[in-house]
Amino acid sequence: MAALVALGSLGLGFAAVPLYRIFCQTTGFGGTTQRADETVVVKPVAGRTMSVRFDSNVAPGMPWEFYPEHPTDTVEIGARDMAIFIAKNVSDKPVTGTAVFNVTPTQAGAYFTKIQCFCFTEQTLQPGEQMRMPVIYYVDPKILDDPDNKDTQQITLSYTFNPVEPK
Repeated sequence: MAALVALGSLGLGFAAVPLYRIFCQTTGFGGTTQRADETVVVKPVAGRTMSVRFDSNVAPGMPWEFYPEHPTDTVEIGARDMAIFIAKNVSDKPVTGTAVFNVTPTQAGAYFTKIQCFCFTEQTLQPGEQMRMPVIYYVDPKILDDPDNKDTQQITLSYTFNPVEPK
């Protein structure tokens, strides 16, 4: 019986991370954004806008410059928009990175939806290479019906690039 409990605990330990990720993606918990494909149809809400601020960081030891082309944007709620981030490898060797992200206020994460993002895959930059990286997104009109977001006037989308260890 003890072996069965230990085996069950071990299995739960391995399942915890993917289950937590699914929970966060479904609920927007902790500022986790939503993800949609190109076919999603959302209708813009005329006259209703949201300010979106873009924040960028690199982890210690990551030899990149990384910044948004425009630090803020005002978007019509429900309309697709695109932000561009610029990354440059300032080292003398190829560097691969992956971006982690979140949204604040955290309760707005359930309504910030990305259609395309550089953060969905690893990015490799050659020495001195600079790359423009798009994010296509929208703010879901359902945010207007959420009492927890009634005072939300600005959403901050924040990225941190981390180095990927060579395999």
